[in-house]
Amino acid sequence: MRASHRAVVRANRTISVLKRPTPIPNDYELLVAPLYAGLCGTDIQILRGLRSDPTPIIGHEGVARVVSAGSGVPERLTPGTLVCINPTHRDDPSFLLGHNVDGLLQERVLIPRSAVCNGLVLPLCEIVNTEISTLLEPLAVVQYGLRLLAEHRPHTLVVFGDGVIGHIAVRAAVELLGVTTRIVHMHHTKRGMDWSSNHPVPAVHCVLHDTKGAQFLSELPADERVAVLLATPRDATLLCLDTALHNLRGELVIDLLGGLSPDAVSPLLPDVNLPQIRAANCAGSPNPAVQVTVSTITGTKVCLMGHRGVANKHLSDAAAELTKHPLRYRELITHVVSLDEAANIMRQLAASRDRVIDDRRLIKLAVQIAPEHNLVGGAG
Repeated sequence: MRASHRAVVRANRTISVLKRPTPIPNDYELLVAPLYAGLCGTDIQILRGLRSDPTPIIGHEGVARVVSAGSGVPERLTPGTLVCINPTHRDDPSFLLGHNVDGLLQERVLIPRSAVCNGLVLPLCEIVNTEISTLLEPLAVVQYGLRLLAEHRPHTLVVFGDGVIGHIAVRAAVELLGVTTRIVHMHHTKRGMDWSSNHPVPAVHCVLHDTKGAQFLSELPADERVAVLLATPRDATLLCLDTALHNLRGELVIDLLGGLSPDAVSPLLPDVNLPQIRAANCAGSPNPAVQVTVSTITGTKVCLMGHRGVANKHLSDAAAELTKHPLRYRELITHVVSLDEAANIMRQLAASRDRVIDDRRLIKLAVQIAPEHNLVGGAG
């Protein structure tokens, strides 16, 4: 009888825990057992129908244990090795973990030859084998973006977005930009502001993205360099971009980290292909990164950049940061649940714009897939 395993599956307009046949790895393929997997803002957009990513099993953040390997797999990836999988392949668009290939929200995942041979499976130190590992990939993305912005030596950093990326950014910013950098955190909702008030970060100015918030931005010094990180969902990025362009008066550089629909156009930048700029830097390539200077219809110059995914080095740096400063980020993991509990929460998130789960605001959901046992073969 063929082995099977449990997975959180999107099918028939709902989300359920179902049995799936467990694959056997062929040459240069790996079978891994996810230990912890995170639910990110992009995943929530998929659940809500804001994105059309086809895979029925999402999840691209977390750690796994190698279960079995096909011939030709490097010796460093022997069964039992703790690994993370870089979800973005620089050269193969057919591999985007948890988007167009089955993701980590299941007990077994087959990692295809293309990803294995490209080095996208990274061995890890055992110290990150906890729920903190669900912050590894998002922290790597944030650090990459902040380092690009740091090249402009900003006096002020404005972070739009009060999801996990925004909260990671304001916690990581001081170390990468310096203690003299002013940090402004723009929030979408009053509930988001309340959460930040209860989990303050020293020297961070928390502001609601409303009329008063826009005025706050317009009153920042006009003779300073200002960096903007758009840590926003696909349906909010353009609004936040326009708020920044309308109100910030200093020398401006903006990272289009947030999602953008393929036809996204800003009325202030009607001739600028924003999705193309956002996608110009993929998985840490090219180096140096593509940055484009454009002018708004009012004549304001702005430097724009963006990026999809990270390089392996960024993941290694993020692992080192989490190992060194776990308490800096641990409070962002607000919910730790099982596969069955995750399916229930995902149904709630799909049906509502609300992010309050069990009377607590959801920042980061970490899913503990299964206890470590039966690492050879299927799950049952």
